[in-house]
Amino acid sequence: MTGARGLAAVKDAALAAFVALVLAVPLVGFEAVDRGPQGSGLQTRFTLVAIGVGAVFAARLLLTALRSLAPVFARRERAAAPAWLGGKGALVAAALLVLFAVVLPVLPFSSRYLVDLATTVLIYIMLGWGLNVVVGLAGLLDLGYVAFYAVGAYSFALIARWLGLSFWEALPVSGLLAATFGVVLGFPVLRLRGDYLAIVTLGFGEMVRIVLLNWTDVTGGPNGIAGVPRPSLAGFPSSPQQRIVFLYYVILALALATNLFTLRLRRLPVGRAWEALREDEIACRALGIDPTKVKLSAFAIGAMLGGFAGAFFATRQGFISPESFTFQESATILAIVVLGGMGSQMGVVLAAVALVCLPEFGRVFAEFRMLLFGGAMVTIMVWRPRGFLARRAPSIRLGAAGAA
Repeated sequence: MTGARGLAAVKDAALAAFVALVLAVPLVGFEAVDRGPQGSGLQTRFTLVAIGVGAVFAARLLLTALRSLAPVFARRERAAAPAWLGGKGALVAAALLVLFAVVLPVLPFSSRYLVDLATTVLIYIMLGWGLNVVVGLAGLLDLGYVAFYAVGAYSFALIARWLGLSFWEALPVSGLLAATFGVVLGFPVLRLRGDYLAIVTLGFGEMVRIVLLNWTDVTGGPNGIAGVPRPSLAGFPSSPQQRIVFLYYVILALALATNLFTLRLRRLPVGRAWEALREDEIACRALGIDPTKVKLSAFAIGAMLGGFAGAFFATRQGFISPESFTFQESATILAIVVLGGMGSQMGVVLAAVALVCLPEFGRVFAEFRMLLFGGAMVTIMVWRPRGFLARRAPSIRLGAAGAA
C-alpha cells in the first residue's frame, strides 16, 4: 500500500478499535465477584479489554491489506469448483463421508458424547436439506421453518399418546401433517416475494409456537409433553449406550434417505421448475410453468422433511416443549443453508458440522464461547461470502443430453 493508503488504513483500523473499546468496556471490562461476608462487588478486567482492542486494530489492518488482493479472490470465486467436487471426485468424497459416519460409533476414539453430538449434527443436516428445497432451490426465503419441525415433533408425540402407534408407524403421518401445514402456509404467500415473504413466514413460525404454548389441553402448554416413546430395537431390551447408538443409526438412515430423495427430485421436472422459479418467476410464466404449483410443492416437500426431523427429535428427547422451537432454531437452520452455499447438498453438511461443533469446542472459553463463535461466523462469511460450496454440479447438462 502507498503512503496515503497506509494512513487511511491506520485511521480505519483506529476507528474500528475505538468502537471495540466502547463495546468491550461495559461487556468485558467489569466482572461481578462474590466477596463473601462483604457482599458482591465489581472487578475490573481492563487487560482483556486492551488485548481485544489491539486484536481488532491488527485484524482490521490485515483485512485492509488483503483487500488489495480482491481481484485475485474474485477470480478464484468465479473459477470452477475444484476437481474433487465434481464428477467421480464428489462421489468418492461422499462415499468416504458416509463410510466414516457408519463406522463412527465403533471407532477407538468414539464415545457417548461424540455419538450424541453426531446425532445432533445429523438432525440439523436433515433440517438443512429440507430448508434447502425451499430457500436454496426454489428461492423462497422462509424464516419460519421451525414451525414444521414443531408440527412433526408434536404430531408424533400426540399420535403415540392417543393412538398408541410406534415411531415407525407414526413417522409417515408426522411428515404428512407437516406437509399439510406447508401447503397451508404456501397459499397465503403465493403472491409475496423477498422481504415480505420472509416476514409472513416469520409470523407463521411464531403463531405455531404461541399456539403450542397456550393450547394447554392438547399440547401441555409450557409443561410440554413427557414420556414420548422411543423407537424399538427389534423388540429387544437395550442398554442406554446401545439405545444412543441405535438412535444415531436411525437418524443417519433418515438423513441418507432425505439426501437421495432430494437429489432425485432435482433431476425431475419439478426440481428444474424450482430452480427456474428461483432465477426468474416471470420467465417461468412465459415458459408455461405454473408458479403456484411450484411454490406449493416446494413448501410441502420442505415441510415434510422438517416434520420427519421433528418426529425423530421428539423420540430422541423423550420430552418436547415450545421452548425447543423458537425463532433461533429457524435462524440456525437458515444459516446452515446460506453458509453451506445455496442449493449445495454437501455445503449443508459442512455448515451443519461447523455450526453445531464450533459452540461445543468453544466451551473451554467459558463466557467467551459465543463471542468466539460469532467471530468465527463473521470470518467464514468474509472468507466465503457465497458459502462453503457456492458452486455445484448442474442438475442437467444440455450438451450431454444433446450428444445422447
